[in-house]
Amino acid sequence: MGETDLHRDAMFRHIELLKAYYCGQQVYVTGDLLLYYEEGNPKKFIVPDAFVAKGIAPGPRRVFLTWAERKVPDVVIETTSKKTKKRDVGFKPQLYAHLRIPEYFMYDPEQDYLDPPLQGHRLRDDQYVQIEPDDDGSLISDELGLKLIVEDDELQFYRMDTGQRLLTPAERAEIEIEARHREEEARHREEEARHRE
Repeated sequence: MGETDLHRDAMFRHIELLKAYYCGQQVYVTGDLLLYYEEGNPKKFIVPDAFVAKGIAPGPRRVFLTWAERKVPDVVIETTSKKTKKRDVGFKPQLYAHLRIPEYFMYDPEQDYLDPPLQGHRLRDDQYVQIEPDDDGSLISDELGLKLIVEDDELQFYRMDTGQRLLTPAERAEIEIEARHREEEARHREEEARHRE
């Protein structure tokens, strides 16, 4: 389904962050991929914006077949909008609960209908219950071991063990470049100070 640049970029950023976080582990992270959930019935599929399936090998797939993988995703993150609202708050959570997907998050990057713009649900018995936000509005994902929070209108992920924010490779490179520039400027100031002595 066509979406805005903002929605697409947010969705791909979530996938990129989670792929980097789970790099080298037996965790499959993807999104915008056909997920078939009933063997022999090609009409029974859904396309989550982003999902994480732990305990299976990463790597490219053409589709995700739950019966072949012997697994459903552990977490689904939908980047939602007014256009997708009906499916994101109605059909999808019902289906995800039926499939027994442990956690389901919705993020509204335009903040045009979802209040608060980040909401999470955890499977209890056969239905989802809302994950209560912390005082700062963050949500804890038990499945990911991450804290999710909206900061500066972007969904951010923080490690529970270190408190560090997950960074995309581009964000990490930018921080490293800035650090090198600061080091070079400090060295330059030290050299100038020595020459003045």
